[in-house]
Amino acid sequence: MPFTLYMLALAVFAQGTSEFMLSGLIPDIAADLQVSIPAAGALTSAFAAGMVVGAPLMALLSRRWPRRRALLVFLIVFLLVHVVGAVTTDFGVLLATRVVAALANAGFLAVALATAAAMAAPGATGRATSVLLGGTTLACIVGVPAGAVLGQEWGWRSAFWAVAAVSVPAVIAIMASVPGGPAGAGARGAGGELRALRRPRLLVALLLGALVNGATFCTFTYLAPLVTGVTGFGAAGVPVVLALFGLGSFVGVTAGGRLADRRPRPLLAVGGAALLVGWVVFALTAGNAAATVVLVLVQGTLSFAVGSTLIAQVLYAAVEAPTLGGGFATAALNVGAAAGPWWGGVALAAGFGYRAPLWVSALLVAVALAVGGAAEGVRVRRRAAGGAGEAPAPAR
Repeated sequence: MPFTLYMLALAVFAQGTSEFMLSGLIPDIAADLQVSIPAAGALTSAFAAGMVVGAPLMALLSRRWPRRRALLVFLIVFLLVHVVGAVTTDFGVLLATRVVAALANAGFLAVALATAAAMAAPGATGRATSVLLGGTTLACIVGVPAGAVLGQEWGWRSAFWAVAAVSVPAVIAIMASVPGGPAGAGARGAGGELRALRRPRLLVALLLGALVNGATFCTFTYLAPLVTGVTGFGAAGVPVVLALFGLGSFVGVTAGGRLADRRPRPLLAVGGAALLVGWVVFALTAGNAAATVVLVLVQGTLSFAVGSTLIAQVLYAAVEAPTLGGGFATAALNVGAAAGPWWGGVALAAGFGYRAPLWVSALLVAVALAVGGAAEGVRVRRRAAGGAGEAPAPAR
């Protein structure tokens, strides 16, 4: 893989750290800026909303820009708003920086996905995608805990400065090595790209990506109360369990990237079925410490192996709309990341206990398997009848 791709992954690492690090900084931010903790929590919601809305909009805005310009604009804006966030004493300004950072993050990731696919050798889009998304998984393993440590030692503002600092090498690498060709090179006009995005194969892949990511973040969001309230770990064990999940996600992205280009359908079918079984077994055995440790690692691996493969399928299916395809893939992931925890919260509020998010995750994966199976059945019938047939997995 080209060295530039790893620099793009470094930027994605900084952006993933920014997205998730607030979970450990909210109390300090609330105390420093004299707002309530629920009000400070709106910083997380603002970022998520910006990602969902911003991904397709920023992709549409930048589709005719040279890739280098688009990546630099989005990354420099992301860097600068973190500097503003680090120095402001006004909560309203900080909230605005989170929205702008999310818009820049969404635009960068959309263009970066298209750039990764363009840089990859023929038939290696899945591996290139896994390198890029590896930045997000490393943010869960390293970036978020490091942000928490910085916040504890030098205050929450130091974490914002750190995100800005980590972005600088990526800016330099993009200036030096990313080709200046248009972000939408080889693509149709905006209307043609949007029409290309209506293809059933692409829509199915986007829906499956949202469902699988919803299942992943449904459990991940409530993992801490699960392992303390059901498994019986103390508070000190929570970072270890979260790190295990992050380690599994990195393994899953890496392994998935090596298989997604060669055998995507078996990976999705077998991996999806194993993911469903894993969530059910986890729900039934969450009171056992050994089972919990193993399943946290396994489910993190399976979730990101299946999820990253689905993103690769989107890029294969959106070859005529590369940047908008990346934008809609980003939006689908974030719809899942927002909706999954909400559904898990509804189950918790209904009084079903801390195992409830695990059952919700199982249900979401079951729906994904049903949708994917139905789409595959349609493809097989069309092929048998001599039709062109579109499938949720790529036809390369």
